[in-house]
Amino acid sequence: MLRLALLAILAATPAFADKAIFAGGCVWCVEADFERVPGVRNVISGYTGGTSPSPTYDAHGKHYEAVEIEYDPSVVSYAQLLFLFFRSVNPTDPGGQFCDRGDSYRTAIFVSNSAERAAAAAALSLAQKGLTRPIVTPILDVGPFWPAEAEHQDYAKGTRIVITRAGPMQQSEAYKFYRQSCGRDARLRALWGDEAIFSR
Repeated sequence: MLRLALLAILAATPAFADKAIFAGGCVWCVEADFERVPGVRNVISGYTGGTSPSPTYDAHGKHYEAVEIEYDPSVVSYAQLLFLFFRSVNPTDPGGQFCDRGDSYRTAIFVSNSAERAAAAAALSLAQKGLTRPIVTPILDVGPFWPAEAEHQDYAKGTRIVITRAGPMQQSEAYKFYRQSCGRDARLRALWGDEAIFSR
């Protein structure tokens, strides 16, 4: 169970909507992380922030891999989601995340109004205090969001057999193998210490 007690340091922030859109590198990982948060109803993997009218997993164009998080603001606030987001990524990396490199794996926060923008800026400022390198995660206006293909939804829970560098394995096991091989959790623990809530 996530220790949301860490979030008590945040000032109360009004709930602005029941959706948040974050880009945090590999959507499989971001989706799996946020589905564990109490108050999150659903997480959809997809693409946003680019110009292609029909992005796909194999052809992102300039789109970010991103997730749309549907949540209950009476249980978890937008500010809490932002707190968790920053500590689930390396926001100082301009070239991607962990072993995944390129534009589609960059981090970003997509906001739909000035209140969300202010909350994101406050969360960024708070996160910066714990880091020695500057945060490069942009706060961008929300645009069209395209859900990813069915096989990329709930990837961490999948049961089909997929081929990996270690040979064929069930998708859920392939996800664990990928996440460990990519070094995501080890890097997050090194970066955030005890605040790397998803990487315990």
